Amino acid sequence: MLGLKLLTDPRWANIAEGNLEEILTDHAWCEQKAASNAISLITNNSEHEDLVHELTAIAIEEMEHFKMVIDIIKERGYTLGRERKDDYVGQLMKFSKKDGSRNMAFIDRLLFAAMIEARSCERFRVLSQNIQDKELAQFYYDLMVSEANHYTTFLNFAKKYSVDVDVEKRWKEWLDFEGKLIQSYGNKEAIHG
Repeated sequence: MLGLKLLTDPRWANIAEGNLEEILTDHAWCEQKAASNAISLITNNSEHEDLVHELTAIAIEEMEHFKMVIDIIKERGYTLGRERKDDYVGQLMKFSKKDGSRNMAFIDRLLFAAMIEARSCERFRVLSQNIQDKELAQFYYDLMVSEANHYTTFLNFAKKYSVDVDVEKRWKEWLDFEGKLIQSYGNKEAIHG
């Protein structure tokens, strides 16, 4: 369903589980950034009433996820670390087209969001199936379902609002780029790391 070119090695879950405080901190900030991205899309494309409505719901849900993660951090006696740079997301942002039409930039921002949600969904699946902590395994399974819904929302809006972009072709370019990019990741305690 996601179309990702390279799946995460299940052994990544062992790395993540080896430092739960770090993976949970990274995860919390990923949720905050996802909410911010949805808000940014709303701010820059407020003429699309259905997009505003759907992305408002996503932004709220992402902040609810943020709260859920920080609650888990607190319950386990961990500390929410500082926000950290996500190099994977930075590389995806560099791949985004920003020099074409306004519509092209809008569509690429939606595809950027869909790509991150797709990889997050896949990573949550790996965690849900491979970590020993049953409570966290269930938590990540539930989030996997949510991320899959977000992925399809962003992709569907790209298809709906494209004026001058072949969305299927551009999505394939995103998948190809991400498939090469992700080969450098999967070896540290980060959702996209």
